[in-house]
Amino acid sequence: MGLALAVPSAQAAPKADLCSSGRRQSPIDIVAAVPTALPALSLQYRPAPLRIVNDGHTVRVRLANGSRLLQGNQSHTLQQFHFHMPGGDRIRGQEFPLAIHFLHKSAAGQLVALVVLFRQGDENTALAALLPHMPERGQPERVLAGVMVDPAQLVPPATGYYAYEGSETAPPCTEGVRWLVMKQALSVSAAQLAALARLFPSHVRPVQPLNGRVVQQSQ
Repeated sequence: MGLALAVPSAQAAPKADLCSSGRRQSPIDIVAAVPTALPALSLQYRPAPLRIVNDGHTVRVRLANGSRLLQGNQSHTLQQFHFHMPGGDRIRGQEFPLAIHFLHKSAAGQLVALVVLFRQGDENTALAALLPHMPERGQPERVLAGVMVDPAQLVPPATGYYAYEGSETAPPCTEGVRWLVMKQALSVSAAQLAALARLFPSHVRPVQPLNGRVVQQSQ
């Protein structure tokens, strides 16, 4: 889902063509959204020992502790979260300096990306606790058994959201991904943004045309 994937091989070229020819691509600019009776979100995230890697494109935290996202009665298991600078999805043209993508999968294989956007402002306490443990590029993935990460601390308290059908944001740009963009943004300080910028480069795909898609928003 992030831009950390390898360049596709020649055998993967037909799928990679979706990056240029796909009609339901991500990210997007959410200019207008239709109020809809969308299912409520319940984030059943739990702390876990920190398993983290810097792949040169982003810092990625993997989870395998049964943390779940419930959208109504649909359950999706949290696989990992990673960072994007700038944020990718825009709201009425506004670009955000940072986003975290929380990636989930249902038992049936449905991929769901929950997006938390950040505005520059006060220091983010949860990010401040995580930053000292973020590795430099090129180091192998590591598990810090004595350090716990709680993904629930990196999502806003208000669970209103926008929803649209999109894609992975890196080749092969596979479509059929459900995107949930939280309405409430969190705060991140200039110093924290600078620290993240030293760890990985700016890596965001340009916003993609809607091609007739309707963006919904929870009421």
